[in-house]
Amino acid sequence: MPVDRRKAAVFAGAVALRLLLIATFPSLPDLLTSRVEVSTPISSFKRLQEGLFLYTHNVSPYDGGVFHQAPLLLPILSLLPNSRAYPLATHLLYMTIDLLNANALIRISESSESITSRLHNTLRKNIRWDGVAIAAWYLFNPFVVSTCLARSTTIFTNTSILYAISNAVNGNNVNAMIALAIASYLSLYPALLFPPLVLLCYDRLASNQKVQPKKAGFVLERLGIFIATVGTLLGASFTITGFSWEFISATYGAHLLVPDLTPNSGLWWYFFIEIFDSFRGFFLGVFWLHLAGYVGGLTIRLRRQPLFVITSLVGIFAIFKPYPSIADVSLYFGLLPLYRHLSPLTRYTFFAAAALLYATLLGPAFYHLWIYAGSGNANFFYAITLVWSLGLTILVADYIFAALRDEWEEDHPEMKGKEVRQI
Repeated sequence: MPVDRRKAAVFAGAVALRLLLIATFPSLPDLLTSRVEVSTPISSFKRLQEGLFLYTHNVSPYDGGVFHQAPLLLPILSLLPNSRAYPLATHLLYMTIDLLNANALIRISESSESITSRLHNTLRKNIRWDGVAIAAWYLFNPFVVSTCLARSTTIFTNTSILYAISNAVNGNNVNAMIALAIASYLSLYPALLFPPLVLLCYDRLASNQKVQPKKAGFVLERLGIFIATVGTLLGASFTITGFSWEFISATYGAHLLVPDLTPNSGLWWYFFIEIFDSFRGFFLGVFWLHLAGYVGGLTIRLRRQPLFVITSLVGIFAIFKPYPSIADVSLYFGLLPLYRHLSPLTRYTFFAAAALLYATLLGPAFYHLWIYAGSGNANFFYAITLVWSLGLTILVADYIFAALRDEWEEDHPEMKGKEVRQI
């Protein structure tokens, strides 16, 4: 099998960059691990180390309320050498995962699902980047590099989501459901991707077969695979935690009830610090309804582009999930280049990019003023997280508009490039 030299060069350069940063700045990984923009209470490598210590000493990792991550990560990562004495092994694992993610993006790009699907055929097929360019964009993204060096466990969820998409666009719908189940087991919210992913699997299967399968039976079968996989993972977790269901409330309860209000780049923490406890249950429901409410509308309205629905939902999750970080944004930014052909139709890309750059540079400064310098308060940092969320919201909404306009021009090719106004 011939070796793709461009791909090999990109992958080698990505590994070299990460090793160079670790060798040149040995304290950088620990610095990034402590940053609230990179590590959250449910993805922190430090908290993972706490859980590993308790697990290897035959103590429940969920004692003390510090560890909120999936139990099956513990026996897997316990096979690695001690990260304090031998950090390189852990770094190499995370670098390998980055390369796997980039490889999944290449496979997704080569499927051409983003420009030509069963129900959609864009008029701008010639405006696109190849898979290696998209992989390079992903691997050299500063957010991806920072997440890798900080060893955030969100990267495992991102890998599962990418391989769910990769298997779906290549016709391996059973593997796609298994990968999505693993992502949902790790982080809960990827379960919301099931509707568009099962539509993507159905479209691929229907395109390859002369007789279309029955939709209801297909969806129920894939739902059964998804539920069975999640059940198997939960059963294995029950076994390794000493036949206790304590991990359910410690992991998924932390997602749903948001007990840890450590500052992060999201919208939840400051709001729930300020409100009265008597209103907490109501607003938890409102926030989760807001997060989940986009799934049905986008899936129905953009039925012809299920891959774009998944991409948009990943961006929405990065804005509205309880404990977001730059690892979530890096996944959205990794999928966005698949839609290079929509760029001419966007309207506010400059404003979105300016807001994101502004927040990226000032976020750490405002956090320092609040926590270390003592010359600011929580409002400083929360204000810049609002700017960050605003930039992401503009970007996601702008690309949704572009996708709708692209569909409309496919139906009305004579109107391509012309200005349209609703009266």
